[in-house]
Amino acid sequence: MRRVFNTPMPPSTMPPSALPLSILDLVPVSEGSSGPQAITNSISLAQAADAAGYTRYWIAEHHNTSSVVSSAPEILIGVLATHTQRIRVGSGGIMLPNHAPLKVAENFRTLEALAPGRIDLGIGRAPGTDGVTALALRGSQEALHRDDLPDQLAELRAYSGQDDGGAGYFPANHPLGAVRASPVDVPLPPIYLLGSSTYSAQLAAHLGYGFAFAYHFSAAAAGEAMSLYRQNFRPSAQLAAPHAILATVAVAADTEPEAERLASSLGLMFLNIRRGQSRPIPSPEEALAYPYSAAERAFVQSYRATQTVGTPQQVRAELEALAARYGADEIMITAALHSHAARVRSYELIAQAFELGSKQPALAGAASD
Repeated sequence: MRRVFNTPMPPSTMPPSALPLSILDLVPVSEGSSGPQAITNSISLAQAADAAGYTRYWIAEHHNTSSVVSSAPEILIGVLATHTQRIRVGSGGIMLPNHAPLKVAENFRTLEALAPGRIDLGIGRAPGTDGVTALALRGSQEALHRDDLPDQLAELRAYSGQDDGGAGYFPANHPLGAVRASPVDVPLPPIYLLGSSTYSAQLAAHLGYGFAFAYHFSAAAAGEAMSLYRQNFRPSAQLAAPHAILATVAVAADTEPEAERLASSLGLMFLNIRRGQSRPIPSPEEALAYPYSAAERAFVQSYRATQTVGTPQQVRAELEALAARYGADEIMITAALHSHAARVRSYELIAQAFELGSKQPALAGAASD
């Protein structure tokens, strides 16, 4: 892979930010590119994030779409862990109703063995796809409509092999009591619950897990969900105090017009998703030339209102204000830009604005397409 290295910005008059930043990657496929290239790009971006000082790098789970190739996050996590040195790598998230809890426990204990202390297990309950594909994943209409995330989580926790106040093993005489997730001598990584409503917020609080809210999907519910999580949090063996992550779209470039140009791809991409069209990420040129109807333009503008787009210092100010408004302990940013080089550059500019590198040892840069 060809190497590119961080290009420093002019010195900032702002002090280093105390706000941790992380990345959510959907492994986007750009128009004119391919799935294998998208995976190579994600390896590159994870390396750049590792070098820049980001806290964690999560892979989403999505199925039956041409715009992203994140259908097997557990495989990609293992690959990314071997290509990075410091950053935490995890799922954002594993859609638990799509999987057997035993298999999830085995996958993530194996990943923990591969990269000890660097793996996160983010759990969601949405299918991560359309209804027909969800049926294919879950096997029956009954399974498709069953809402048993608490029971699945209880089973997953039972496979952790850790006695954390009754959640570490199956109860006596349980039919699965003899089953152990291997490798048996490796702990299950920390669990985070993901959501875009108050349901997962309250469940995460009840179980004493970290919580990640999808602000870019459901901005209107962010205040209530984040507040309920903090108010109802119960300390657990995993977490003594609440840890709330707010996930949002953020795009930075050297100038505000350039950042807006890059972000234009996101509007058309989400419009295509809304219309049920599975297409790779459009270029800014295509997005800017697209003949939006009045209703379509209103939709794109509504989506744009939830994004943070601008120069690095503008993005820093908006993200810090967002974290303060919703009581977020950490911000997780995502940006499915058409240009991989521009995407890496955006994350590097944001890291420089927050001076993340001043908190971490310098590492090598990242490859580009």
